[in-house]
Amino acid sequence: MKLSNQYPSLKGKTVFVSGGGSGIGASLVEAFFQQGTNVAFVDIQQAPAEELVARLRSENPDQTAGLNFYHCDLTEIDQLRATIEQAAQDLGPISVLVNNAANDTRHDFREVTPEQWDKCTAVNLRHQFFAAQAVYPFMKELGGGSIINLGSMSWHAGQGGMPGYTSSKAAIEGLTRGLARDMGPDHIRVNTLVPGWVMTEKQLTHWVTDEALKDIERGQSINDRLMPEHISAMALFLASDDSSMCTAQNFIVDGGWI
Repeated sequence: MKLSNQYPSLKGKTVFVSGGGSGIGASLVEAFFQQGTNVAFVDIQQAPAEELVARLRSENPDQTAGLNFYHCDLTEIDQLRATIEQAAQDLGPISVLVNNAANDTRHDFREVTPEQWDKCTAVNLRHQFFAAQAVYPFMKELGGGSIINLGSMSWHAGQGGMPGYTSSKAAIEGLTRGLARDMGPDHIRVNTLVPGWVMTEKQLTHWVTDEALKDIERGQSINDRLMPEHISAMALFLASDDSSMCTAQNFIVDGGWI
């Protein structure tokens, strides 16, 4: 799926994407870069991230926008803060934050330890708050901005087998509502983008079984494969001035799961 919409208001802005090296994150990086934005993204996996940068630069030789990858462990908050500061120095003050990074590793609730629980929430929730906190001064100085927190339909659908993940994703919607209220006076919009079951390489490799495909067929109103580009299309809208009065909301892209 090739994205066709162009958002002139995005051109020249700086976007920060977490977990941008693969899957939905890589699609987000590509979509924003093709809009003419300066894109900074972080990932813990260096090789695929560097390959993404090389590919996008080779495919877009006339693109004048910046595209920088920074290796970063998002569970180390001081490292995350320093990386955001560096990205702003390199590419300009950040006006769009896309909190995408997460890990939906399955786990049995009977076996989870306090240490594992804390690690799960650190990977899936905590960094979203501290990234938002770190970009706030830039957005305030710019006179506004957009923060897009990636949620998940998994907990809405009552999916089991990963309580740390689903709890974190549920909490993100509360985080969005609170930050939207606190940052609204500075014209900073905060929304949750809620994907359904997206057919990334990781999902297809690890979780999409024949039985899972049957569940998707039963659950989605539109029985087509949900792709990363469908999520990126909504993210572009939420980042642009076209959504200037959209905040504190959940925007669900799941093929109509009922």
